[in-house]
Amino acid sequence: MAPDGKETERHIGYKEHMGKKFFDVFPTLKLDTGLKDLYEQVTVEKVTSTKRKDFLRIYISSDCLIQKEDVFRVEGEIKKQFFPYAAMVIKIYERFRLSSQYTPAKLTEVYRDSILSELREYSPVEYNLFKKADVVFAEDDRMLLTVEDTVLGKGKAEELIRILEKIYNERCGFSVEVQVSYKERAVGKYKEEDEHRLAMQIAEISARAGYGGGYAAQDGSHAGDYITNDIYNENAAGDSMAGMSAATGNGAYADRNGQIAENGNAGQMTGVEAGGYESTAGADAAGHNAGGKGAGRAGNAGAVGSQTNPVRQGNGGAVDGLHNAKSAGAGYGKQSLPGMKGERGKKGDFKRAVKRSDNPDVVYGRDFDEEAMPIADIIGEMGEVVIRGKIINMDKREIKNERTILIYDVTDFSDTMTIKLFAHNDQVAEITDGMKPGAFVKIKGMTLMDKFDHELTIGSLTGVKKIPDFTVSRMDTSVRKRVELHCHTKMSDMDGVSEAKDIVKRAYKWGHPAIAITDHGVAQSFPDANHVWEDLWKAEKNKRKEAGDPDPDKQDFFKVIYGVEAYLVDDLHEIATNDRGQNFKQDFVVFDIETTGFSPVENRIIEIGAVKVCGGKIVDRFSAFVNPEVPIPFEIEKLTGIKDDMVIGAEKIESVLPQFLAFSEGCMLVAHNAGFDMSFIMENCDRQEIPHDFTYVDTVGMARVMLPAQAKHTLDAVAKTLGVSLLNHHRAVDDAEATAEIFIKLIAMMEKDGITTLAQINEKGKASPAIIKKLPTYHGIILAKNNVGRMNLYRLISMSHLTYFARRPRIPKSLLNECREGLIVGSACEAGELYHAILERKPDTEIARLVDFYDYLEIQPLGNNQFMIASDRIQNVNSMEDIMDINRRIVRLGEQFHKPVVATCDVHFLNPEDEIYRRIIMAGQGFPDADNQAPLYLRTTEEMLEEFAYLGSDKAEEVVITNTNLIADMVETMSPVRPDKCPPVIEDSDRQLTDICYNKAHELYGETLPQIVEDRLKKELNSIISNGFAVMYIIAQKLVWKSVEDGYLVGSRGSVGSSFVANMAGITEVNSLSPHYLCPNCHYYDFDSEEVRAYGGGAGCDMPDKNCPECGTPLMKEGFDIPFETFLGFKGDKEPDIDLNFSGEYQSKAHKYTEVIFGSGQTYRAGTIGTLADKTAFGYVKNYYEERGRHKRVCEINRIVTGCTGIRRSTGQHPGGIVVLPVGEDINSFTPVQHPANDMTTDIVTTHFDYHSIDHNLLKLDILGHDDPTMIRMLQDLTGIDPVTIPLDDKGVMSLFQSTEALGITPEQIGGCKLGCLGIPEFGTEFVIQMVIDAKPKCFTDLVRISGLSHGTDVWLGNAQTLIEEGKATISTAICCRDDIMIYLMQKGVEPSLSFTIMESVRKGKGLKDEWIDAMKAQDVPDWYIGSCKKIKYMFPKAHAAAYVMMAWRIAYCKVNYPLAYYAAYFSIRASAFSYEIMCQGQVHLEAVMADYKRRSDNLSKKEQDTYKDMKIVQEMYARGFEFMPIDIFTAQSRLFQIVEGRLMPSLSSIDGLGEKAADAVVEAAKDGPFLSKDDFRQRTKASKTVVDLMSNLGLLGNLPESNQISLFDFVS
Repeated sequence: MAPDGKETERHIGYKEHMGKKFFDVFPTLKLDTGLKDLYEQVTVEKVTSTKRKDFLRIYISSDCLIQKEDVFRVEGEIKKQFFPYAAMVIKIYERFRLSSQYTPAKLTEVYRDSILSELREYSPVEYNLFKKADVVFAEDDRMLLTVEDTVLGKGKAEELIRILEKIYNERCGFSVEVQVSYKERAVGKYKEEDEHRLAMQIAEISARAGYGGGYAAQDGSHAGDYITNDIYNENAAGDSMAGMSAATGNGAYADRNGQIAENGNAGQMTGVEAGGYESTAGADAAGHNAGGKGAGRAGNAGAVGSQTNPVRQGNGGAVDGLHNAKSAGAGYGKQSLPGMKGERGKKGDFKRAVKRSDNPDVVYGRDFDEEAMPIADIIGEMGEVVIRGKIINMDKREIKNERTILIYDVTDFSDTMTIKLFAHNDQVAEITDGMKPGAFVKIKGMTLMDKFDHELTIGSLTGVKKIPDFTVSRMDTSVRKRVELHCHTKMSDMDGVSEAKDIVKRAYKWGHPAIAITDHGVAQSFPDANHVWEDLWKAEKNKRKEAGDPDPDKQDFFKVIYGVEAYLVDDLHEIATNDRGQNFKQDFVVFDIETTGFSPVENRIIEIGAVKVCGGKIVDRFSAFVNPEVPIPFEIEKLTGIKDDMVIGAEKIESVLPQFLAFSEGCMLVAHNAGFDMSFIMENCDRQEIPHDFTYVDTVGMARVMLPAQAKHTLDAVAKTLGVSLLNHHRAVDDAEATAEIFIKLIAMMEKDGITTLAQINEKGKASPAIIKKLPTYHGIILAKNNVGRMNLYRLISMSHLTYFARRPRIPKSLLNECREGLIVGSACEAGELYHAILERKPDTEIARLVDFYDYLEIQPLGNNQFMIASDRIQNVNSMEDIMDINRRIVRLGEQFHKPVVATCDVHFLNPEDEIYRRIIMAGQGFPDADNQAPLYLRTTEEMLEEFAYLGSDKAEEVVITNTNLIADMVETMSPVRPDKCPPVIEDSDRQLTDICYNKAHELYGETLPQIVEDRLKKELNSIISNGFAVMYIIAQKLVWKSVEDGYLVGSRGSVGSSFVANMAGITEVNSLSPHYLCPNCHYYDFDSEEVRAYGGGAGCDMPDKNCPECGTPLMKEGFDIPFETFLGFKGDKEPDIDLNFSGEYQSKAHKYTEVIFGSGQTYRAGTIGTLADKTAFGYVKNYYEERGRHKRVCEINRIVTGCTGIRRSTGQHPGGIVVLPVGEDINSFTPVQHPANDMTTDIVTTHFDYHSIDHNLLKLDILGHDDPTMIRMLQDLTGIDPVTIPLDDKGVMSLFQSTEALGITPEQIGGCKLGCLGIPEFGTEFVIQMVIDAKPKCFTDLVRISGLSHGTDVWLGNAQTLIEEGKATISTAICCRDDIMIYLMQKGVEPSLSFTIMESVRKGKGLKDEWIDAMKAQDVPDWYIGSCKKIKYMFPKAHAAAYVMMAWRIAYCKVNYPLAYYAAYFSIRASAFSYEIMCQGQVHLEAVMADYKRRSDNLSKKEQDTYKDMKIVQEMYARGFEFMPIDIFTAQSRLFQIVEGRLMPSLSSIDGLGEKAADAVVEAAKDGPFLSKDDFRQRTKASKTVVDLMSNLGLLGNLPESNQISLFDFVS
């Protein structure tokens, strides 16, 4: 230390760095482009540091003015990039050499915000004093500073004078004298403002008097004058920043880099942020001199006096010390405590009671009183701890010795911890009864690293007890409530993170009269919001009913307002403005201007260049610099090359503008982006009171119309396209000349299209989708007032997705005007065009035009737009005060134009703490500012009134409450989806269906129908026709008949096979009548003989073969005995769901055929919504924390994942769903429509809503694609057998499900598989094969039951399987399909409708009610049957199982009888990972690979697992004696295997790496003749070199040479 107590400086490389360019001194420093350009003009005069190397000073000079925020940013980058871990403070001291264009007054205009930024860091007193001061320059060198006449003002005026004179004189090179006068303190208009100012002054006085700062240096190693040291004064006392810290008592310099300690006296001034800064060098002295108490992170920098954010306040080690004291020596489990009860279990195991305390809150173990610690503070094995939290998840695992592990995830919302508890099986129920998900508990136990999960957990629990919910729930207690009119849900693409239902419930709970849902461009959350509203409405009605009150009026009840935040495109600007009938033969002046900025109000013209065009030729030129009388900003200087010294001697605009107007007299004006240039011309005309009525043309608009394929229409881009030279871009006269040449060429192009007048080009440019897609978008809120508005809103959404979609769904303002009836339009957020116009300082006329378009204007909390302060792109917002001023401006505009102004939150998440979800989602998408989340949460009325208090209490109440309710009152209560059912109409469908059914019945059963057939037809047709379902049957019939006519069988799905009418109409092959014999010749039938009745409940095909007793013809064996009630219910009014399995290769044709049936434009694909799934969300969360070097336990990641799932990512289409719109209806009355995944290249149109939301009022057909019909079609082509004729009682086929005998092989030859059903649909997987082995099927009926079991959930495992093993049931008596339950219960005597109700409940996994169990027991239903019903989660319908098994049986028949055809069809259609390289090199090679896969079975990838499945079928084929033929590239097909000379030739796509498209290319190339070489093959087929090399190695390319070139050696003999 020096003798005077100040630390000495050591100069670093003073001579070496003297006068060096900034980037010569910092060559590796990375700055963004704007800063880099700015600092390339900077010279470093010297660099010094303290001896301790904790403080680096950089002295710079520049000809350009550098704003203080840019200085701060560079300081931060130097610290971050060069000294990331060092306790180093970086300080830049700047000096400017400014041009003579600057005067002190002009400097003040452009530099005042920088001065305020410095003063804010120095002292809030001087900052507020200067901020409120009036600054006038009586003379160039004399500043008159008028400040408020307060005690503080007078006390600090001299200090402020000294600071300002240092800045103006020593830093900026002026000689300014500052004089101070005083004005009367402003009296607040509103009480709240007065109180706010009073509190602020009290805080100032308290800070000055109570904490010894005194705003003057006391002592200390870095005591000194902040601003003094910011100038070149090497003899100044010590470190400027640390001196400032000591002087203000503000801890240390609160710089942007977080370099200095938490404030020693944090929160002492209003507007100074308390705490939150990292302590580094200088903190000790700063905190000491500031009077800070306790230990900060380094030194004595603890926060004092701040109650808003007491971060590590006081003694920084106190918390940890307390925890350590509590855990030290805490012996666990060693003492015998009073009240401990227990008993000896088996083998000496001591089984304690679950509860060992009389405290009723204790649910496990002993009572305890210790305070809980935050879970986030638990790091490593800390011994015994106490936590509190909410149980969010519970799992249990039964282990040996009749014990169970109970696993709980508990969160206190700072973190989550897994709790593990071991219990005896008989104690589990008692423990779980007290510890359920959702309960709040306090837990004491040992922190342990779990050896199984490798995560820190809490185990060895001492006790668990219930506690109240400790979370703080915000409530809206205001008497008058606000309405939120801007709210996003999870349907806003990867942006909103709250469920619509949660938002609606919160608004209702708070007593808000309404809430608006306004997602980005979509309406997909409307149905969910409406479901919640309906629940609330029903609850309110029931509440009124119970109280004896009348029903509430819907219009007075809580409302959901439906709207969107649209992406608006302003297409209302014409290409030619103020057209007065001119044509392109007239004279034009093409001009360009250069300016000091983008605002015609705030900025000035610095150059005008123009050329006159007469008769299509340039005849004259105009060029002039303009003295703007203000300095030219650096970025403009860099863009244009125009410097201050080039314009200082030029004429002013008052002279130049009249000259330009004289040059242009009698001509139309033309400019590129004419709106910009003309706004400056017209603004300056207004200032000079020059009348104007210009006609002007925009060449940007012309280029968009005439060059629609061009991506960009900037001047340089258009010039390049049209071959126009542009040498000195951004110089006015050169740009004007280039624009003139462009204009002349565009005129010639337009004349070819017959466009010769301004009116014609305006008409040509109207709302062209190609143009709309390239124009900028702005946010706007559109709300539906009523059902007319709802339909118009849906039309806008449909058009925005179908016609105008380009990166986002765009709505042209012209289209919005056409559909405006019933809509309310608001100006939205900072991304709205009104806010943009205010930011860009657009002229009042333009702002007035924009305001006029909207029905209401919107303002938002300051925090929503705080990001603009730090943004490089936004130059006019440098403080929160600037954001307040913008909001004030919008409020004044509302008053001026009589538009209501509303305050909204722009809600993206529900609560402040929910921002973490949005942060993670945005980080996962690569947003660099994801961690800087704006406070976009739903606020209460009180919170919003506080936010807008700066407007005054009356105005705050108006924008927050009065006007939001005004908008809500305009809106009617409505449903976003129509409640009525609108089935399509097919004329005479009732009669058609009846005729089709009876004709078929008579064809089968004869002229006189059997009574059972007659009764069933009448019963079903009556239900179907009376409930309006006939049209659905006719539609299905037409589709199926068309497919069969085209050669493809159709399989039915679901329970449609329960309908005999469906069978007679040809919709399903499943005959649902009871088993019976039927003669195809004489129509003899047998339903009732004892022999036939013995097969009741089974399949008719299982009956023995018989000949007709009347004519001797072999009888048909029909019937599956499925009751109709399982399809339409006992009342026949259950909505039918006719699902059909078409061949995958025929599916698209079936979809097209629906248009033939209903007409073009009447069918739409059923839309789906793709949301963020659990696994993807887990990856987002995990990656987020890993990238930031923070470890999170899996249970905490899972907690956060719950808030990230369900967020909309994309849209899609149901694989087979077709929605049918009745003729005469508008789809937009039901739902908007769009392309799937917004794919503008497809002609497929889907419903915008998820199809489930509208399936109650529009018919959805399920036309699904399936492999089985495709495979059967290929087998038919290969064998010539009609699949319908294949017998369903073939013994060889049945034997496949009992042994491998029919295949002529043994199990040992195929890896031990005991059955021959490998590769048979429904029965070919390992799981089902084992089920077949256990069930031992003997007939077709058994296979149907096994199919039902395999598709159910909790029907086989732990249920039927166990019952069969225990001998309580057989495959014939166990519950296998849903129909079994109803039929069995009816047979036992349970009432039919109750039997149906029980079946419906069980099949959906809803279990049994107590009264149902009583009814079942009353009819002697055994307990095992009731227990089986309780376990079931989902059940398959018997009709569906029967249809599947019929398809599978036909394929199995070919496997037995036509093996090569079967394997060819299987490998072509069902094999998902066939590999020619692995599977076609012989049996030995195959089995070697299989052995390797088997060894690695636990680690196989998904593709390898699929390959292994296919290898098993290949192994079976080899075992049966069949082989593959090598691929012949000239005869092989791209996708299908072929039978060639008794062997199989694989398809080209079976070659690894050769996809189907590439295989198609090989087939096409082979048609053009032999390949000359591998190069020729590669070029003609586009196959990759890797694939070609593989094919060559496999011998598939023969002896092809590498290339076509002939070598001399080829001729050598």
